[in-house]
Amino acid sequence: MLRPETRARARALQLLYAWDLQKRPPLGEVAEALANGGGADGRRWRAGLDLARRVVADVDQLDAHIAATAEHWRLERLGVVERNILRLGALELSATSTPPAVVIDEAVRLARWFAGREAPAFINGVLDALARRLGRL
Repeated sequence: MLRPETRARARALQLLYAWDLQKRPPLGEVAEALANGGGADGRRWRAGLDLARRVVADVDQLDAHIAATAEHWRLERLGVVERNILRLGALELSATSTPPAVVIDEAVRLARWFAGREAPAFINGVLDALARRLGRL
């Protein structure tokens, strides 16, 4: 059984993925389409939507943190899934009191579920470096 926070992160990633691929429409429209299209009760998406809204609101600042940390990688070269996992992790590292080890572990878990074979190590390295840069580790 997954923790509610883990489910929220997975849903937030799904929302951000769809938002990014659709050229950043209003997030509420994306959430409604996913909730209705998947047959899921909209309330089940609420925690993920709240997390995704926080990412969208600060996306430029989060992208700047990631770009400054992911040496030799341009953000636009990253896959949509990896980019949004990093955004979620950067948000939690910079704007929550969630322990950095939990943030990084959850991001790596999302990478294992949704991204390519090499992604978990990459996500781990970038978020670890970001946590250190932000003074969280």
